[in-house]
Amino acid sequence: MQRVFVLDKNKRPLMPCHPARARELLKKGKAAVFRYHPFTIILKDRAGGDTQPTHVKIDPGSKITGVALIGNFKNGKKVIWSAEIQHRGQSIKKALDTRRALRRSRRNRKTRYRKARFDNRERSKDWLPPSLMSRVENILTWIKRMRHFALITGISMELVRFDTQKLQNPEIKGIEYQRGTLYGYEIKEYLLEKWGRKCVYCGKENVPLEIEHIIPKSKGGSDRISNLTLAFHECNQKKGNQSIEEFLANNPERLNQIKSESKKSLKDTAAVNATRWYLFNQLKKERLLIEVGTGGKTKYNRETQNYPKKHWIDAACVGESGQNVQIEPDMQVLEITAMGHGTRKMCNVDKYGFPRSHRRAKNAPNGVKGRTYMGYKTGDIVLAVIPKGKNAGIHIGRIAIRQQPNFKLNDLDGINPKYLRLLQRNDGYGYQTARKEGEKLLHSSYH
Repeated sequence: MQRVFVLDKNKRPLMPCHPARARELLKKGKAAVFRYHPFTIILKDRAGGDTQPTHVKIDPGSKITGVALIGNFKNGKKVIWSAEIQHRGQSIKKALDTRRALRRSRRNRKTRYRKARFDNRERSKDWLPPSLMSRVENILTWIKRMRHFALITGISMELVRFDTQKLQNPEIKGIEYQRGTLYGYEIKEYLLEKWGRKCVYCGKENVPLEIEHIIPKSKGGSDRISNLTLAFHECNQKKGNQSIEEFLANNPERLNQIKSESKKSLKDTAAVNATRWYLFNQLKKERLLIEVGTGGKTKYNRETQNYPKKHWIDAACVGESGQNVQIEPDMQVLEITAMGHGTRKMCNVDKYGFPRSHRRAKNAPNGVKGRTYMGYKTGDIVLAVIPKGKNAGIHIGRIAIRQQPNFKLNDLDGINPKYLRLLQRNDGYGYQTARKEGEKLLHSSYH
């Protein structure tokens, strides 16, 4: 069960408590809801108290980053809170591509004789593309937030996920430093991610998989990562030293799928490798003890403890401290999605890049000022108590405002703002979690 963050009356972090304890405090009026995501309560009449050190562990990823908060108890280390942060790097890149195309078109139409000025700009030494920087900023944001809600004494992060030189050419000189008890884990972990953790020939999942050469070595195939895949033992033996064209002659669709997948770039791996040192240097500024580990070590710890493959579980297993971590079977995960804070572009374009419409002015006739309306803005988390009608009942979720008092809440349309109660302002993230547990705790504070 995921713990609830607790603050004293001076807003200083205490030890996270069990949801049942938080529910009891809310019912007795000794605590109030301080924040909905992550669910945090604040005590009304207590200042200070006994706390135990906690350790935050992160598994940085290109698309999803796992986060786990570990508590040190007398009977061992336990995961007391976990989350998975979904990044928006790809959407940022797409938006920048659109902006670049639009600006290039406008310069070509309006100022094609103007001298180019792109050489006048300089980039800082530690510059990263915005799509990569957003990944780093998401992690840093949540590390800083968690320090407000829990007494964190250390950070663990997966610093080296994949060695791309070794992936591309295992015979490269100087790789002996990786040979040891973890040798091979880096390659297989990458293949598991790339091929979806299933046999490429029969599609079986949750079975032992073996590294298989698409072009057999007996026919000139190499150990390059583009020639490796994963196969079930029986499929591997059945294929033998046949070429993939011979083995899948009767299944051209799967043959084409494997060929196209094998040529997939190392884009996600490059994104992680490009940001890992920048993230590490930024975390050092938090002035906490930092532990680092490799992706191979993470997988080794996870498999020796028989835990399933999940991003937050990988985070809990990072480094040497991830060897003996207790995870409750009913552990719930907060799914965090980076949403951004809206758009700054003043002109909307069609699919061909031509202007289609312009943003509404702040002093619009219908009363809409900026991005807010009647004190609400899209992304706010609200409590709706609707007494009658088709949407009657108690609802909690994220709202989308309209240009009239007719908001959208989750999948419900036609919500009047007079029935809403603000729980949390839009902070640039969307949340999906054990909503039932959060609603139970929230209802305890209102009944």
